[in-house]
Amino acid sequence: MMLQTGQNFRTLHIEGMARTFGDFKALNGITLDIQRGEFVALLGPSGCGKSTALNCIAGLLPMTGGTIRLDDQRIDLLKTEDRGFGMVFQNYALFPHMTVRDNIGFGLRMRGVPGAELNRRVQAAVALVRMQEQAHKLPGQLSGGQQQRVAIARAIAIEPSLVLMDEPLSNLDAKLRLEMRQEIRRIHMQQHATTVYVTHDQEEALSLADRIVVMRDGQVQQVGSPSDLYDLPVDLAVADFMGFRNRLTGRVQMQQGQRVTVAVSGAGGATESLMGRARHGGLGDRVVLAVRPDDLTVQPQGLPGISAVVEMTEYRGRGFQATGKTADGQTVYFSVDHAVRIGEPVTLASNPDRALVYPA
Repeated sequence: MMLQTGQNFRTLHIEGMARTFGDFKALNGITLDIQRGEFVALLGPSGCGKSTALNCIAGLLPMTGGTIRLDDQRIDLLKTEDRGFGMVFQNYALFPHMTVRDNIGFGLRMRGVPGAELNRRVQAAVALVRMQEQAHKLPGQLSGGQQQRVAIARAIAIEPSLVLMDEPLSNLDAKLRLEMRQEIRRIHMQQHATTVYVTHDQEEALSLADRIVVMRDGQVQQVGSPSDLYDLPVDLAVADFMGFRNRLTGRVQMQQGQRVTVAVSGAGGATESLMGRARHGGLGDRVVLAVRPDDLTVQPQGLPGISAVVEMTEYRGRGFQATGKTADGQTVYFSVDHAVRIGEPVTLASNPDRALVYPA
């Protein structure tokens, strides 16, 4: 039985999705619900299982455990072509001998869509991705960004119940990635197509997704809105991936509500203090204070903070990012609006509203 494209389903249910390769568990019991019209990003480092999960949803890889349902209809037993999903690949996967228009219409022809309806859908998809002037061209005559637009148009022309995108922008340069990111969001807002988007780029996920699924070692670490993931990573592993590069160990010295003061060891056994918001841990507990480089800044002389010696600086246009070392050997990454010298001593303080405290 072929799943009807454009189906007015309510929820995609993924329950206990597993995939093993020999003894290696690429996916280890993924459970997730995706609502109709949502844009969900699977985010994580290389090898975390996000592309494997997408390929299992698409039917390109068989699962070794679990089920996938659209509402009450089980679909993981259907063939890839019977699921009716649209797929956008990293390498575009366009037919080099077909024009833009023919590439976009390929899926419709394979489904036996009548000529008039096929032409209407192709014309609408071409207009949606703003490729009217290139519709007669071959893929080799297009830029990378234009080819990716064609791939997106081909995926949505079949009016799928679900659009799957596997790192679609990774082959583009920085300027094109930004432009295409905006285009993908615009198209999603116009079409309201349910989208599952795989990426290792935090900025892409934050700017595009309604919800982000952070994966690690074949498992889901955290699911939430972009602001949830950016502001309140559930643990140190997620925090590290979301840009909290500084991880300073110490003990909780003082606690007032959610705000705590962490005593970080310094030279000669002395302690220096930083403040943050407690995710876990109480008075006297050994903890890790996690803070992004932009939220660990140089203090004017005489103000409290932790001492470090500058080891390296990088110019970032509007300012500098520097690396330093504390007296007890901990590495720190911080921002500064002026050049600092290698070997220069600095005093650093965290923004207490932007630093998070986790159990060590």
